[in-house]
Parts: sequence; C-alpha cells; structure tokens
Amino acid sequence: MKPAPFELHMPTTVGEASDLLTELGDEAKPLAGGQSLVPMLALRLTRFEHLVDLNGVGELCEISLASAPGDDGRLRIGAGARQAAVGRDALVAQHAPLLARATPLIGHFQIRNRGTIGGSVAHADPASEYPAAVLALGAELEVTGSRGVRTVPAAEFFTGTWTTVLEPDELLTAIVVPARGGRRGEAIEEVARRHGDFALAGAIAVVDLDADDRVSSAAISMFGMDSTPVRATEAERALGGRPASEADIAEIARIAVRDTDPPDDVHASGAYRKRIGAHLVEQVLSRAIEEATSAAR
Repeated sequence: MKPAPFELHMPTTVGEASDLLTELGDEAKPLAGGQSLVPMLALRLTRFEHLVDLNGVGELCEISLASAPGDDGRLRIGAGARQAAVGRDALVAQHAPLLARATPLIGHFQIRNRGTIGGSVAHADPASEYPAAVLALGAELEVTGSRGVRTVPAAEFFTGTWTTVLEPDELLTAIVVPARGGRRGEAIEEVARRHGDFALAGAIAVVDLDADDRVSSAAISMFGMDSTPVRATEAERALGGRPASEADIAEIARIAVRDTDPPDDVHASGAYRKRIGAHLVEQVLSRAIEEATSAAR
C-alpha cells in the first residue's frame, strides 16, 4: 500500500522545525529516520497532513561531552544521531557502552543506518532496546518546543505504548547520559523469534560497586514486558548495599518480573514472557556484576 497524501516540510534548524509543528498542530508529525513511521503510513495505520522532515537539521546529529561547569562526563547524544553512528562512536563506547551494546540488537544494518536514537526513544515501542537503555542509565531527555527547552527524566517520559509526554509541538532533541561510575558493569540481553525481530522480552542491568565490592547502586530495566519499558525498583532495592558475591540473583530476578504485565499475542504468551524475562534478568545481572567486579578499584 501507499501512504495517504501529505505535504513534506524540510527545516534546517531545530527552531524552524519547532515553529512548523506549532503552526501545523495535530496534523503534523516529525519524521526522523522513518523506520517506524513510514511503514505505519504505508499500511495506513496512521495518517498526517504534514510531515516535518528532520534529516536536514544537522545540529540534531552531534554526539559530545557536556561542557558546562559541573557537567564533566555527561554525554549528550543528539536525537538525530543514526543508530549505526551511536553503535560505533568512541564517546558512546567510553561513557555509555550500554548504548553501543544495545545497537546491534536493533533490526538489521539497513535499519540502523537510517534509524535514529531519538526516533526510537520518541516512538516508545515497549519492545525496543533504546527506551529501556535510557531508562536504566537514568538519562535526561531534552525536549524543545514553542515554550522553550525542558528536561524530562527518562523515568517520566514514557506513558504507554507508543505514547510519551511530548506535546504535539515538541521535539526530542537530545539524550543526556549522566557521568559513568568508576566501577560499573552494564549488560543487555533479549530473546526474539529471529535476529532483527522485535524482542519477545529483554532485560538490562547497570551495577555500580564501591571499593568493598558492595552494590552502591543498581538499575534493572525490562522491555517487551509491559506497555512501557519498566524499571524493577523493588528488585534494585533488594540488591543495593549487598556484597556483590552474596546477591541472590535468582530471587532478585523473580522480584523484578513479579509486577510486570507482559502482553499475550501471536508471538508469545504473557506467562512465557515472564519466565524468560526472569531468566534474562539473571543473565544481565550476573554479567554486569562480573564486569563491575573486574574493574579497577
């Protein structure tokens, strides 16, 4: 099928894009890489009178370290950065290796060459890797609209399947990742029917250890396990403060999936997703703890 007719707008700055979205209102939709939006338009699952193409906005593609006082180590990733660029960027590998490790799990290389990190996060598919990754990293999302720039914690950004706190005139312009701890381990794992398919379930762990090998902080997020990516806050609390070697990872994994509500569909039942979700949490926690333990004190 072909999409319904629309008018294409091609701004060159964030300001122009924001002005267009404000002027055109609900009939307009931003177009980033198009890897999610274009198929939905072609199948006529959605339609818009206007598309605002962001591919000419060069400032959205920059990846850099924040330079403001007190921001040392904060990584700023422009929302228009291609997924393939995120996966191979040296700053990402150093300051947010979780994002580099998540990237090869996304679709196929053709998709990653066009898709953007901001497009994936703003699309908010609950089975996607990047939304769960920014949630686990405690990232802040920079949002630009007619009322200026605001910052939204990743924990407050996702409101439901394909829905976020973004207003119709707002753009996600950057993902800002906090400074990385000295003894940190990060891991991501998922199960899919085939390589490149959306995950049936996935899990992420970020673990920081102190000098005595105790867990100083932990983040566990899951995708494909609810209507949004979710943080397992109760499981995180159960892990925090314990010596890493004494953590009951199997019990923590059971706690992590206990309150999730994964869907039943043609690909898998919710009960199956819960079982493999717990197994994935065990895997990523073990790997994250091992990596953090091996880091220099």
